[in-house]
Amino acid sequence: MASEIMQRGKDLIWDIYDSLTDPYTRNNNIKKVGAFLSLIIVIFLIIMVWWNNTPDDFSPIQNANHLAAERDQQIVTGYVSTATLITLVNSLLDKPGGYLSNDMMLPSIWMDNVPNWEFGVLVQIRDFSRSLRNDISRSQSQSLEDNDLAIAEPQFNFNSESWIFPSTEGEYRNGNNALEAYLARLSNADQKDAQFYARADNLAAWLAIVEKRLGSLSQRLSASVGQIRINTDLAGDRAAQQSTPSPAEMVTKTPWREIDDVFYETRGSAWALIHLLKAVEHDFADVLKDKNALLSLRQIIRELESTQETVWSPMISNGSGFGFLANHSLVMASYISRANAAIIDLRSLLSQG
Repeated sequence: MASEIMQRGKDLIWDIYDSLTDPYTRNNNIKKVGAFLSLIIVIFLIIMVWWNNTPDDFSPIQNANHLAAERDQQIVTGYVSTATLITLVNSLLDKPGGYLSNDMMLPSIWMDNVPNWEFGVLVQIRDFSRSLRNDISRSQSQSLEDNDLAIAEPQFNFNSESWIFPSTEGEYRNGNNALEAYLARLSNADQKDAQFYARADNLAAWLAIVEKRLGSLSQRLSASVGQIRINTDLAGDRAAQQSTPSPAEMVTKTPWREIDDVFYETRGSAWALIHLLKAVEHDFADVLKDKNALLSLRQIIRELESTQETVWSPMISNGSGFGFLANHSLVMASYISRANAAIIDLRSLLSQG
């Protein structure tokens, strides 16, 4: 029995040797391997094209109405904004391909545009959930924070690239479950401890964070062609100091390998903001009308919607400011800067009596 097994092993080795030394067999095997690898590459490319599609837009009001009818809940002040935040998280996790930022397998590791888009959405989710926990759900600074929001907000700040024990998706779903619990309590008239205070100061506090986010994105986008920036870090305060000295002029330039990363992060951030601002338009409608700021908010949404236009170029080009080739980063920076300027004006209107 043992000798028979050894003989079969020898025969197999000789068959392999003959297949490698015989020109016809070797060429035939090379063709088969080449065809197999080509098929795998084509499948990967099809998957990458499918996964590269971002989630569809949705109407925050219709989305809230659907959730309320599905769960037999009442739509109250803050329901649309909270439901929109929940839907943004679900869109991040359940879009084609799922959440890709922490994937370690092919073809996900070849894709960097989608993970950057995801990070842009995630930043807006984090900022709004923080404002919801610290400001919007509390009547004043000395009031108690909401228990469910105290659970949700830290969950969304978990490492966005953790792929195992615990996974990023699991932590974000836990945060969303806490938001679901807050939404259920918010819509229940018997639950007096869950509140959403649609006040001008609460809205202005969140917009102050949005303003800084858009300002940073605008700077990074504009730096795609390089800038010599005057150092204004201590401007306006003669007694101001900083930890270490800085030069009077600084050269800022986004590395060419990061240009498309910043572009898609901005698109993701703007996509999430569009939906949150539309939700805020509904929940803070009376405040916006009282401050004569409703049209200002709609103009911000209009500017941000321009960032979602189809990119017809196969790659994000980085031509010079007035060069022959287009510079997609500068175009995006233009829309973001105008939206940011409108947010500054809106905050000014909200601060007026």
